[in-house]
Amino acid sequence: QVQLQESGPGLVKPSQTLSLTCTVSGVSITTSYYAWSWIRQPPGKGLEWMGVIAHEGSTYYSPSLKSRTSISRDTSKNQFSLQLNSVTPEDTAVYYCNAQRIGTLNHYWGQGTQVTVSS
Repeated sequence: QVQLQESGPGLVKPSQTLSLTCTVSGVSITTSYYAWSWIRQPPGKGLEWMGVIAHEGSTYYSPSLKSRTSISRDTSKNQFSLQLNSVTPEDTAVYYCNAQRIGTLNHYWGQGTQVTVSS
């Protein structure tokens, strides 16, 4: 069973960098069977896909967030991370990490973590 857990600060000041980590258990993040994403949901809005890191480390980002987003990984800790630069209050959201089994519609989700951007 794949399990994911987000961690990081719940409050970030405007113009600073939002940093979150997803700890994965039950499967290695280097397995070719899964892709690892960050997804967020602003208050009152739908889910927004931010980007993905593949099993070999390649990354792909939402065009609207590409200039501010970086996803990386630490294979020794079986973790992948999100950095979002130059945040504004519009980046306030619940942030989720997600695992998708390649070639299927099967997803596993973290419980989500609320991040508020405010001074």
